[in-house]
Amino acid sequence: MQNTPHHDILQGLARRPACISPKYFYDQRGSQLFEEITRLPEYYPTRTEHALMRTHGDDIARAVGQGGTVIELGAGNCEKARTLCRLLQPERFVGVDISADFLREGVARLCSDLPALQAHAVAGDLTRPIQLTPDIPRARRVVFYPGSSIGNFDPPQALELLSRMRALVDADGALLIGIDLPKDVDVLQAAYDDAAGVTAAFNRNVLAHVNRLIGSDFTPEAWEHRAFFNGEQSRIEMHLEARESAQVRWPGGGRDFAAGERIHTENSYKYSLTAFQALLARAGFSRAQAWTDERVWFAVVHAQP
Repeated sequence: MQNTPHHDILQGLARRPACISPKYFYDQRGSQLFEEITRLPEYYPTRTEHALMRTHGDDIARAVGQGGTVIELGAGNCEKARTLCRLLQPERFVGVDISADFLREGVARLCSDLPALQAHAVAGDLTRPIQLTPDIPRARRVVFYPGSSIGNFDPPQALELLSRMRALVDADGALLIGIDLPKDVDVLQAAYDDAAGVTAAFNRNVLAHVNRLIGSDFTPEAWEHRAFFNGEQSRIEMHLEARESAQVRWPGGGRDFAAGERIHTENSYKYSLTAFQALLARAGFSRAQAWTDERVWFAVVHAQP
C-alpha cells in the first residue's frame, strides 16, 4: 500500500500545507497540455534548449560519441530524442515515462521516422528505482534528461535521481542533461503563468487526475493557479489556491479547505552551473562539460563518471 499512487496522494493531501507531486500532472490530458505549454511565447526553455542543441550539436555529438544506447527519462512525445538520435545515430533508444500511453505513441512515431533504430517504451516513475529489461546492453549508455525537469525535484531528491542515473551507466557511459539557469524574475514568472492560461489549465488538471486516482471530488475550476519565484530557494513555485471554502471528499476520508488555502503542486529550481556541477559530482559524475545559449539562460551538460 505504501508505494501506491493512492497512498502517495493521500499523504500529500494530509500535509499542511497540502501538496500533490508534480508527477501526477502527466495523465494523457496533462501531457497534451504540457506540449501546448512548450509552444507558448512565454515558455523559453524548450525553444532555447532546441536552439542550443542545433547550434552546438556537432560539438555535443563529438563529446558524447555515436552508437550505443540512448535512454531518455521523462521522454514524453520523444521529440527531443528525435533530434539527439539523428546526431548520435544510436543502435537503441529506450524511452521512460510515467504517462505510458503518451510515451508509446511517441515511440511509435520515432520508429516510423528512424526505422533503423531499435526503440523501446518503458512505463516508469522517476521517483522510484528505474527498471530496464535485461536485453538492454549496459555498454555505451547515454542517459538523456532534457528540458530542465531535474529542477522539479528538491535538491536531496535531485541528488537521489542523479545517483539512480549514475547506476544506469558504466564507466563508458554518460549523462546528457538540460538545466534552467537563474535569470530575470519577470521572465521566469511569465513562463509559468502565461497570458493564454494554458499553464493554469495544466495545473488545475492535476485535480481531475487525482479525482480518478483516489475517487475524490475536487472541482478543478474552483481553484486558482498561482506561480511565483521564491528567491531564497532559487525556485519557481506553483500552487492551486481555493477561491472559496471547499469540502473535498474521497472514499474513507476528506479534507476541508478554507478560502485562500493552497495546494503546492510544483517547484522548478534554477541552478547555477557551479552549483549543478557540484551536485553532479556528489552523484558520481566527476567530469562535466556544458554548453549554453548566448543569453546564458539554459545549459546542456555532458557528465561522465
